Amino acid sequence: MGHILVFGTHDFLRVPMLRLCFLISLLCLAKSDTDEACPSFTRLSFHSAVVGTGLNVRLMLYTQRNQICAQLINSTALGSLNVTKTTTFIIHGFRPTGSPPVWMEELVQSLLNVQEMNVVVVDWNRGATTVIYTHASGKTRKVALILKEFIDEMLAKGASLDNIYMIGVSLGAHISGFVGEMYAGKLGRITGLDPAGPLFNGKPAEDRLDPSDAQFVDVIHSDTDALGYKEPLGHIDFYPNGGLDQPGCPKTIFGGMKYFKCDHQMSVFLYIASLQNNCSISAYPCDSYRDYRNGKCVSCGVGQAVPCPLLGYFADNWKDYLLDKDPPMTKAFFDTAEKKPFCMYHYFVDIVSWNKNVRRGFITIKLRGEDGNVTESKIDQVCSRSKIQAQGPANEAEVPGPSRQASLVSL
Repeated sequence: MGHILVFGTHDFLRVPMLRLCFLISLLCLAKSDTDEACPSFTRLSFHSAVVGTGLNVRLMLYTQRNQICAQLINSTALGSLNVTKTTTFIIHGFRPTGSPPVWMEELVQSLLNVQEMNVVVVDWNRGATTVIYTHASGKTRKVALILKEFIDEMLAKGASLDNIYMIGVSLGAHISGFVGEMYAGKLGRITGLDPAGPLFNGKPAEDRLDPSDAQFVDVIHSDTDALGYKEPLGHIDFYPNGGLDQPGCPKTIFGGMKYFKCDHQMSVFLYIASLQNNCSISAYPCDSYRDYRNGKCVSCGVGQAVPCPLLGYFADNWKDYLLDKDPPMTKAFFDTAEKKPFCMYHYFVDIVSWNKNVRRGFITIKLRGEDGNVTESKIDQVCSRSKIQAQGPANEAEVPGPSRQASLVSL
């Protein structure tokens, strides 16, 4: 027997609507599946920052096999994470506009290009996005607890704390410290990139990043007079250009938003440069930037495999030497160029006086670069410091010292 379908007037009106709703549902499901298959960093708006966001932490795994398309993982699903390899966590900081960090993708790719590892991006943009800084800083310990839960699962599957590396930017540096504290400092390494200063300056060690949070803690301070933390926080603390105003960054408010964040972000760009270029940035252990600029810190120690500490990813080459110090904390200084790859050649001018008679005059110093470019600088009797600069990092030099006879010694 056949079946007869009977529709009323309202039914005919309803059928197209049902089809439309069904179609929309399919489209939504398709989009959702695509997003889950290849998730990206949470993108929010300034409106979200004004309204405020509740905390939601997403962990996105990148490996050499999936460098572009991340895999969402959590404490109950580690995905393709290989627990036998180094796992590097990247933790961002305060996000007052809700936008993704401009440096995140480049940092992930650069890490994967230098070593086979797991790279886990810790996306806590929902939580970090707010115009009220205290709201974001107040969530840092909650983020740390979520990360500990995930790492506990890694350990249960055979991972080692020795292979855990955390790179924390701004507030992310202190989050890394909180995680390390919960493991009694047994994490392999923490790198703090301009750790946040506001609300953390002057706090006791348990309330911020400190050397006891990991087996090795290295820190880059690039904005100590504003958004960053001034005092040492690690086994070695790097202070590019003294940790203050960075070359290439706007000096006035007319530079727009870049004026507020450029110095703070420079720590990240310097770290990335350490992964990408043949021009390694060496730093010089010293008590102060003034002493460094006055040529008082020209020796980095005897018997080191690496003559001087290297900035960034390879800073741990000095790990054993630093940990043998008492106390095991070192400040290191260096200067940078305005643009990538940021590295500069440094020269020390040793002045030899032939007699005690005061004579007036000046000394001209010329430097010739590998490309044949020549630059010169005059040192007169008044100036105690001169800076020689030429195009390209290989042709830039810092020349401290008074006038008289000079011998040029490459550091």
